[in-house]
Amino acid sequence: MPDYSEKVMDHFTNPRNIGEIGEADGTGEVGNPVCGDMMKFTIKVKDNRIEDVKYLTFGCGAAIAVSSMVSEMAKGKTLEEALQITNKQVAEELGGLPGNKMHCSNLGADALHKAIEDYMEKHGTKSASVS
Repeated sequence: MPDYSEKVMDHFTNPRNIGEIGEADGTGEVGNPVCGDMMKFTIKVKDNRIEDVKYLTFGCGAAIAVSSMVSEMAKGKTLEEALQITNKQVAEELGGLPGNKMHCSNLGADALHKAIEDYMEKHGTKSASVS
């Protein structure tokens, strides 16, 4: 097993915000066919803020930890702030990820961004900061 930080292990063994929002305002799905990791993020938006965020992840421990961390980082943020969450920030918040698991941090931020983009498309809003 790769050498994971305590924070990665905590988010893997005690994942936060797992599940799916029934009538989500936005949904984002990403997958990496090479490693088989799949993530689906659903968000509830109120007053331009992410009121709730849930995810379903099929993948390795790092993928689950990344999803959990991204959900924690996004909750309560404005859509614009949440779009600024980068793959690098996610890995840093988790205390680092082994090199061969860095792609997992990309998936988490990408799935969140796709959920926000989905919400913006449905509501006719645009953001210049979509990555």
